[in-house]
Amino acid sequence: MATVRNIGVIAQLRSEASSHVIRFRNGRLRQSGRGLVFWFRPETASISEVPVDDREMTLFVRGRSRDFQTVVLQGTIGWRVVDPELLASRIDFSINLGTGRLQGEPIERIEARLSGIAGQAALQYLGASPIGPLLDAGPEPLRAVLEQVLFAAPALAEIGVAAVSVRLTNLAPTSELERALQTPTFEALQQKADAATFARRALAVEKERAIAENELATKTELARRETVLIAQEAENARDRAAGLAEARGLEAGTEAERIRLVEGARAEAEQRRAAIYRDMPPAVLLGLAARELAGKLETIEHVNVTPDLMAAFLGEIRGVLPARVAPR
Repeated sequence: MATVRNIGVIAQLRSEASSHVIRFRNGRLRQSGRGLVFWFRPETASISEVPVDDREMTLFVRGRSRDFQTVVLQGTIGWRVVDPELLASRIDFSINLGTGRLQGEPIERIEARLSGIAGQAALQYLGASPIGPLLDAGPEPLRAVLEQVLFAAPALAEIGVAAVSVRLTNLAPTSELERALQTPTFEALQQKADAATFARRALAVEKERAIAENELATKTELARRETVLIAQEAENARDRAAGLAEARGLEAGTEAERIRLVEGARAEAEQRRAAIYRDMPPAVLLGLAARELAGKLETIEHVNVTPDLMAAFLGEIRGVLPARVAPR
């Protein structure tokens, strides 16, 4: 924006290097250039200030696809003035000579023309295709179309303005349509997630089944080994019992044989003794019996000898003596 300093009937204007100033006096062009500084008389002067730096404007287009679906386009358009004098002759860029400010809104008029040209091209592009291909292609094809249209637009060249860049940041449907379009993809992803979950669960079940089979096989093998062990222990017990019975049988037989031999010897000794006693006289047997009895008695308190016993005893003695001792 130019700076104006008023001193009485004259004033001084100082402009920036990014502004092109055009001064008329009494309807005639007196000065034209960038970054001018000059004195002038306000009552006879008319001054225009045209910005010549690069500028950007916001582009927003709401259109419909060929299948009547709403699509929103957002981006920016870069533009600049290429012929300031031509632009000043077509659009009013005059400034207030007291404040240096633009009296109208010429920038908005230029941007409105740019927006109209870009919007018309965008609507034609959106209406030529269904919503699916538009969204699949993205904003790049439309950006190329807008560049081609804006760079060669006669409506811009005839006022001394040129588009220098087109950037599109978004090409999207409405939120309702976006949710509807996302549903099949979401369902497909959900199905894949469910399939992965089911596969993971099936794998877990398979692993659990394998573990259970291994445990059952282990238990079966342990039971088989236990059966074999029990059978072996029973066989060993039977062998031990048979061996013990055989040993006891042998021991019983040996003991019986020993008893038989002892009893036989004892019986033979008794027979021999009986034979000896059988040949002895009764008196001798009586003496032996008395001696045997005396050996078994510890004390004899008294002995009763009756006359009959004494007579029998003496008779026995007399019967024995004549056979062995001759009388004198």
